Amino acid sequence: MNDPLGDMLTRIRNAQLRGKSTVKTPASKLRAWVLDVLKIEGYIRGYEANTSADGHPELEISLKYFDGTPVIKELKRVSTPGRRVYAGVKDIPSVRQGLGIAIVSTPSGVMSDSAARTANIGGEVLCTVF
Repeated sequence: MNDPLGDMLTRIRNAQLRGKSTVKTPASKLRAWVLDVLKIEGYIRGYEANTSADGHPELEISLKYFDGTPVIKELKRVSTPGRRVYAGVKDIPSVRQGLGIAIVSTPSGVMSDSAARTANIGGEVLCTVF
C-alpha cells in the first residue's frame, strides 16, 4: 500500500456511501492522529483500536450520520506521497469559507487548520473535510 492515509479516507467515503455504521482500517499512529482531529471536530463518533483475527492491529471507526445522511460530505486527500503540499501559517487553506476543515501535520502534531493558525504553525496539508 503506497498511501495508507488515502486508503483510510477512501474506506470512510465508501462506507458512508453504503450507509455502514462502522468501518475497519489497519492501524497506524498517523491514522489515529487524523481520526482524533475528526472526532474533536465532530465528523465521526469515535474509533477503537482492536486486533484483527490474524493478529494485526486495526482501527474500527464509528461513522456519524444526521437524519440518515453522512456528516462528512466531502473528504479529499491534498498531500500525497508523490506530491507533498506544505503551507505556511498564512497559506493554510480555508475549506468552504471556514465551514470545513483542513487537517495539517505540524511539528507540534496533527491538528485542524484553525488550531494551526491559533498556534501560528504551518506544516503539511494532509486532507480537507467538509
